[in-house]
Amino acid sequence: MSGGTDFASTSLPRHLIRGAIGFGGVIGAFALVPVVGPVSLLLLPIGVLALRGCPMCWTVGLIQTISRGRLERSCDNGQCHLTTATHK
Repeated sequence: MSGGTDFASTSLPRHLIRGAIGFGGVIGAFALVPVVGPVSLLLLPIGVLALRGCPMCWTVGLIQTISRGRLERSCDNGQCHLTTATHK
């Protein structure tokens, strides 16, 4: 991705594991409050770190991970086009 932020992981399984840890940590932090008290909120930073800051960042990274190597962006005269990449 030229000139933009890259949220993609090196592989799809790795990205999905990060998502499971991230969403599990965020959901667990709040769901476990009645059971273990405020100590469960210690899961929140783990979840946020695994998601790289926000769920939307993780989602964008998932899309980038899936499309990596399959889509190509080219820009000419101020217009950009998204095409299927040609493999050599």
